[in-house]
Amino acid sequence: MTNRNLLLPSGIYGITAEKFSCGRSNIQVVEEMIKGGIKVIQYREKRHLKDYCDILSECQTIREMTREHEVTFIINDFVDIALLVDADGVHVGQEDLPVDAVRRLLGPDKIIGLSTHSPEQMHKAQEVGADYIGVGPIYATQTKENVCAPTGFDYLEYVVENVAIPFVAIGGIKQHNIDEVVKRGAQSICLVTEIVGADNITQTVKNLNNAFSA
Repeated sequence: MTNRNLLLPSGIYGITAEKFSCGRSNIQVVEEMIKGGIKVIQYREKRHLKDYCDILSECQTIREMTREHEVTFIINDFVDIALLVDADGVHVGQEDLPVDAVRRLLGPDKIIGLSTHSPEQMHKAQEVGADYIGVGPIYATQTKENVCAPTGFDYLEYVVENVAIPFVAIGGIKQHNIDEVVKRGAQSICLVTEIVGADNITQTVKNLNNAFSA
């Protein structure tokens, strides 16, 4: 599997969110995501909501599952756990450890993603060596706490025209509006609650991926 040279595959980028998973565990959700054809999965969990040893255990299991099915495994924020389980990379936000510090910890061969919300942050992300960026939130979202205001399509369209690294569009994207995001040039798109809260996660992922081939 290509690590730092990863080009995000076209399609759905999966993120765990046990709080919104209707009683299912992160492990169950990831299993269904993989069955649906997702090729990139990010583990995102808040330490105050789950014991750190449980987070490590879950990530060890997900690492085994993703490796077996050749799925890229990214861990949100927890650089230490990413190292312990040999994840493919880490995703950080604007207020987390800076990319250059994460790079020193992870080494040259791991993937580092960075959330961005403006053209200035996009350019900075490229300068500091992020391998890909998150772009959004496109729409209003309740999935993350203390999230910034929606960036709308203006920022997405700017990124499509100016970015030199892969990006994933994220934030409030649903089945009913994913076509609007796709037609503006996004080739990798993240939906959180629409997937983890679905009655049938596998079929939902398949349906969403069809938006890219329609």
